[in-house]
Amino acid sequence: MATPALLTAQKPAPAPPFKAEKCYGIAKAGKNDCASTGNNSCGGTSKLNADPKAWVYVPEGYCDRIVGGSKTPK
Repeated sequence: MATPALLTAQKPAPAPPFKAEKCYGIAKAGKNDCASTGNNSCGGTSKLNADPKAWVYVPEGYCDRIVGGSKTPK
């Protein structure tokens, strides 16, 4: 019997209910919200910690305050 996780497709995380920005390079492996084109398919699919092409939503204005954070993929 298939588990529900196997039946759902990976997709981008929905936009949060607060003012947010995409912050690249800070997500834990498998915990990203999505990624830049050509890196991985979408949410939860990053294979590397701090993947410079994978992003997570953070409150607007916070990405520049996080070590390793970037508003653009590297």
